[in-house]
Amino acid sequence: MTSTATDMTIKAVRTTLIRVPWPNDPWLKGHSFGEARNLLVLEVETKGGIVGMGYLFSFRPGLKTVVAALEETLLPHVIGKDATAVEGIWTDLWKRTVTYNRGGIVTMAMSALDIALWDAIGKRANMPLHRLWGHVRSELPVYGSGCFRGSGGDGMIAKALHYKEKGYKAIKMQMAHTTNLRGDVDNVKRMREALGPDIAIMIDINQGWTADVAINQGRKIVDYDVYWLEEPVPADDFKGYRRVAEALPIRIVGGETHFTRYDLRPFFENPCCPILQPDPMRGGYTDLRKISVLADTWGLQMAPHLFPELNVQLLASIPNGAWIEDMGLSEDLWVEPVKVVNGTITAPERPGHGLAFKPEILKDCKVG
Repeated sequence: MTSTATDMTIKAVRTTLIRVPWPNDPWLKGHSFGEARNLLVLEVETKGGIVGMGYLFSFRPGLKTVVAALEETLLPHVIGKDATAVEGIWTDLWKRTVTYNRGGIVTMAMSALDIALWDAIGKRANMPLHRLWGHVRSELPVYGSGCFRGSGGDGMIAKALHYKEKGYKAIKMQMAHTTNLRGDVDNVKRMREALGPDIAIMIDINQGWTADVAINQGRKIVDYDVYWLEEPVPADDFKGYRRVAEALPIRIVGGETHFTRYDLRPFFENPCCPILQPDPMRGGYTDLRKISVLADTWGLQMAPHLFPELNVQLLASIPNGAWIEDMGLSEDLWVEPVKVVNGTITAPERPGHGLAFKPEILKDCKVG
């Protein structure tokens, strides 16, 4: 029999919407993420008293819709289940919602719940998730992201130099979504000149080009030793991805806008992208781990989208982790943030994912 103290039966699930002002950080200049950060915090409480936490960080409106999806379609089937049955819960919810889900709002709702369940399991085991899943390494390389096109060429270069001074070995800048194709190329040239030969330059297109524009622009930046070209075409243009990858001697990467391993299937059937970038908000830990196994099977690496404080747990537990993305979006939210030191992140040893929002943020920034 299960003792009361270790009873993992799900007793309650609570959701809280918070809206947090951006920190007064000059290096966030030029972002296009709105006036404040919008988050959904989800807590799973077990009968034994363990509380697991998951969250969604959204750059667009929609979190109220996620809460509605949770309350209407998911939580009635979760209360009373054992929190350790995370795979069974995921499978059950996926099947129950298959006629209107398979991506989008309901999958995001499932992801917040899934992250919370894994946090509870880690706390119950008194182990960090990267140990629970099978530890590979503690230290992981980080690239400095968020050299925003909105800050102009000079602003992107200034931020990249800031990252270099802090010990980062790679940065990510942006191209596309402008009317100045030549200026975009010139920004890459200037970035390479400013950084020198030893810092990797990643470039994010944010789905801003057609395949033919990506090929033409890519040929013009080849000489500047670009590490990767990210999301060069719209997410659903899988043939465009293949055309670009076949035409350019630059790594073509993507995956952050795709939902679950099913949405990524064309990247496994035609592995033209050597590094995949799935987002934990679009599949949770359960699916992210499956994607990493599939990727490893096909000789692909993983560099998940944003959220280093969550992704460090996965990347420390798999053999094919490549990079952690750091944009400085959430360090001020946590009681114990995951710090970047000399261009690396060390996986925390706290139980679960090891994250807790500052109590004053949950109190003062609550919506409604």
